[in-house]
Amino acid sequence: MTDSTSSAFDIQNPESDSPLLLVVDHASRHIPEEYDNLGLADPAVLHRHIAWDIGIEDVTRRLSEKIGATAIYARFSRLLLDANRYPDDPASTPVISDGVEIPANREMPEDERARRVENWFTPYQGAITGLIDHKLEHHALPLLVSMHSFTPVMHEFERPWHIGVLWDEDPRIALPLLKILRQNHSLVVGDNEPYSARDPLGYTMNEHGMKRDLPNVAIEIRQDLIDTHQGAEKWASIMADALMRLGPLLDAKEETDA
Repeated sequence: MTDSTSSAFDIQNPESDSPLLLVVDHASRHIPEEYDNLGLADPAVLHRHIAWDIGIEDVTRRLSEKIGATAIYARFSRLLLDANRYPDDPASTPVISDGVEIPANREMPEDERARRVENWFTPYQGAITGLIDHKLEHHALPLLVSMHSFTPVMHEFERPWHIGVLWDEDPRIALPLLKILRQNHSLVVGDNEPYSARDPLGYTMNEHGMKRDLPNVAIEIRQDLIDTHQGAEKWASIMADALMRLGPLLDAKEETDA
């Protein structure tokens, strides 16, 4: 069983008997001290959405406790290395993010990219693999839910959605979840909005979900709805109710149960 914490990740409820695994790739805006804020002239930009998914760790910690699910959180900023992109994707260490230049990522030597992958990406993704392996000992179908948040305005477009359900080829969680969320008529629910999970494929859903044939989905919640503890609590309750209504998916036990 994976350790519950390291410099690269933190695990909540590691021994949970729930089939649900909540994964938070962009939980943190942490930049190790040795990187001197990646050369940013104004370190205040690390509080913006370019560095992390604002509010989603708060939501997920509350959600994990409400439903007794395991959750894992990356402990490094997406500007250092994006935990949800393939390491050979240049966008995994962005040079410019939403108009902000990231000086330390410009003309990065390959050995530095490899060092970031070794120190941060590999331990984090390895921990997810370990958690899934552990759940497969007790459940026929662990459920992978990747938790994210999105900025309310992008390229001067005011995004109307409160929550988005992102999925590729696997409808097992996405379709019932969309139906459940849309029963709340106060919510504007996006189906592969504000962007699609199909292009480009996120690393987490593809490697841990699609390639292992596990039910998987990515959730996006609008950041202005969860940037306070009150908002995070409200959305943790909404998500707890929705996930616990997934029915048969939550009841699948290992075939050897008898």
